Amino acid sequence: MIIFMVAEKPSLALSISQILSNGQLSSRKGFNNVCSIHEWTGKYQSNSSARYRMTSVAGHVFGIDFVPRYNNWDKVDPAELFAGETLKKEASPNHRMPNFLEKEARGADVIILWLDCDKEGENICFEVIDCIQSSINQNAKILRAKFSSITDKDIRHAFNNLGYPDKNQSLSVEARQELDLRIGCAFTRFQTRYFQGKYGDLDSSCISYGPCQTPTLGFCVDRYDKIQSFQSEPYWLLTVEIKHTNEKTLKLYWDRGHLFDKEIAYFFLNNIKTANKVRVLSVKTEKKHKGRPNALNTVDLLKVASAGLGMSPHHAMQIAERLYTSGFISYPRTETTQYADNADLKGVLRELSNCSGADWQGHIKSLLSEGQYTSAKRGKDVGDHPPITPVKAASPAAVGGGDYWRLYDYVCRHFIATVSPDCIYEEKTVLFEGANETFSLTGKNVIEPGFTAIMSWKRVSDDDPIPTFTINEIFTIEDVKLDERHTSAPDYLTESELISLMEKHGIGTDASIPVHINNICERNYVKVDNGRRLIPTSLGIVLVHGYQKIDPELSLPHMRSSVETELNEIAMGRVNYQQVVAHVIRIFEQKFHYFVQHILGMDALFEVSFSSLAASGKPFSKCGKCRRYMKLIESRPSRLHCEICKVTYNLPQNGLIKSFKELRCPLDEFELVQYAANNNGKSFSLCPYCYNNPPFDDMRKNSGCNECTHPTCRYSLGHNGICTCYICKQGMFVLDVTSMPKYRVACNKCPFVLSLPEAIQKITMKDGEFCNRCDTALMNVEFNKEKNADLTNLTSACILCHEYFMDTIQKTVTYITNMQNRPSYSRGGQGGGRGQGRGRGGGRGRGRGRGGSSRGRGPSRGGRGRGRGRN
Repeated sequence: MIIFMVAEKPSLALSISQILSNGQLSSRKGFNNVCSIHEWTGKYQSNSSARYRMTSVAGHVFGIDFVPRYNNWDKVDPAELFAGETLKKEASPNHRMPNFLEKEARGADVIILWLDCDKEGENICFEVIDCIQSSINQNAKILRAKFSSITDKDIRHAFNNLGYPDKNQSLSVEARQELDLRIGCAFTRFQTRYFQGKYGDLDSSCISYGPCQTPTLGFCVDRYDKIQSFQSEPYWLLTVEIKHTNEKTLKLYWDRGHLFDKEIAYFFLNNIKTANKVRVLSVKTEKKHKGRPNALNTVDLLKVASAGLGMSPHHAMQIAERLYTSGFISYPRTETTQYADNADLKGVLRELSNCSGADWQGHIKSLLSEGQYTSAKRGKDVGDHPPITPVKAASPAAVGGGDYWRLYDYVCRHFIATVSPDCIYEEKTVLFEGANETFSLTGKNVIEPGFTAIMSWKRVSDDDPIPTFTINEIFTIEDVKLDERHTSAPDYLTESELISLMEKHGIGTDASIPVHINNICERNYVKVDNGRRLIPTSLGIVLVHGYQKIDPELSLPHMRSSVETELNEIAMGRVNYQQVVAHVIRIFEQKFHYFVQHILGMDALFEVSFSSLAASGKPFSKCGKCRRYMKLIESRPSRLHCEICKVTYNLPQNGLIKSFKELRCPLDEFELVQYAANNNGKSFSLCPYCYNNPPFDDMRKNSGCNECTHPTCRYSLGHNGICTCYICKQGMFVLDVTSMPKYRVACNKCPFVLSLPEAIQKITMKDGEFCNRCDTALMNVEFNKEKNADLTNLTSACILCHEYFMDTIQKTVTYITNMQNRPSYSRGGQGGGRGQGRGRGGGRGRGRGRGGSSRGRGPSRGGRGRGRGRN
């Protein structure tokens, strides 16, 4: 009997395997180099020698997208997307996850799915089932494990109490994915094309709309509007000072608080001055409690992480997930704030007493040994997961230090506080009367700190002791003041406040709230300021005001809240999935058409806030059509705009655009420009026109010269291509001539860049000559004798095989690993190898063969061309 099990992450698969196998397992790497397979023999029900095989996925296996014909923004009307055909596509094609799962599940009799126990996890369950359905035994059982922490007890309990995947929860996720895709893409494409085609300083590469994202932005802009419209008002506050018999001066506070009428305030001031005395009305001492917190859920954790720890919600959630997969805390996505009745909370305390680097051991000892342990408060049980709880003792080094330890430390302190006594303090209040007005004096004295001993930031501060007073005792007023103050505007929303608003209005889920907040930051709709305050940008403000002007419901929370309610109904199996999706799409499609018809209302707001394309940028490179200079617009998204032709050309993003020797493209006479990436130093030249309008069938849109198959251009792939990239297996290594005098080799698909030795003065590609060992294009190399006089120029050298280059190559560990595992290609176009072909004419051309055929670089141009055929 074969038991095939799948977890959501490789680290979880290893942890679960080690628990269930008692550490007696063997592991091997999967063929996709992403997931490992763990195998052991053990008991399953009546079978004492069942063969267990456990692996994992890496998040979602599939994602939803439109079929390719809908992915061209320039040719597809966004309105078509509401009914456009969609398909399921691999979330990460490089992982080859469907093939990997299908292979490893072959012959399985029992399938146990250990995906995360939330709606997304249920959806991934059915993605896995789709992958393995054809390879498992016909009568195989498909079971579901429910767990909340990576502990021996919880994992074994889940294994002994298996259930079944929930199709309804999976369908609710699919409904959300489809709605977000259709609605978001339709509005986003229309807005982006419309406004980026008119304005040059939007500073955002995508003017996106999202059913959750936009109401989230709406909360921030609503607070901004309140700040802008706020008008400060003066008010007056009356305070009185008396001197006690012990010579101590005490300040009394007016029970009326403050007044906004100046004349009335002065009326009371004069009365108090005339009376000049106050009388003690009452002395009251009251014992009060500050309640310990409820158990911790996701929303509360995110709010504390932002307000108290200075972490963004997105970053905090990533850390929490890492702590969970490492076995330090329980599952971090939960809405429940009530521990299970059978939860061993004292056992968790005993575990935490073993933490090194923490200061709570003494407090835990008082709870366990001195009888101060207190039952946790009854919170809210949503029925999803237990509250977030520490499950394993750790040290700062064990969890990774820094933010990892700070978040783990907070989770531990919060848990300890939930089973600690309440904070008990004494509050003494003395009431005074003077001129028929009441004043008070209040002081607090902590009796038992309780949970605040472990959560010091919630501590009740001890006031100075209030002296003894007797009822009807008379005191002369030493001083009376009427302070004039002014009301202040509300502050910008903090992330913590925004999370509360999103939870209150049902925007997003405990898992998606951090994503929506992160999105409005990345889209340049808000900026995060000191104190994690969210300040809307001009773009964010204009967008929300535009929605309010055209259709306020597009930015108000109740639309998304009602959709979330419908999605929850799908998850409960109470409504039909297809009917809900069709209904919501029909509503938003009508709103989209109305929005498009009235877009001028939003455009009027953009005109006031942003500059037109004609007024933006600086003259940069010449247009190949009118021969006039086009303007480079450097704010996101970078682009070139020709004011004469009224055409805008997109450019690569997240890098630096520079002029490139005033050289022109041989096809269209546009001046070439150079792009240098910010992150890895990769650079290449490109023609602005070819980048947006590929001239060859085998050249994709948004390609530079390093992917151009032109047969004669000295900057094309045909002239500088070296060999297939052994890192990504999809691109080509290309000699980067834009980096001269320092030469580099870079893949034209993946980020890999290899810097060649600085002693090289000149590299010349050999025409039609290839390495006999690896079929790499050969080159002549000339060295700078001033830098190294001992080097001899190389003739027909292979960059992958020649010993001079190997020292450089070995500096890149990833490269070396892939080089060792690189396939052995045959030459001449046999069975998927690379073939050489000859073109016609007088230049070089590059082409790709199929199967056993190959063709030269350039079908009608290109003399002796190097060709590459790939299966």
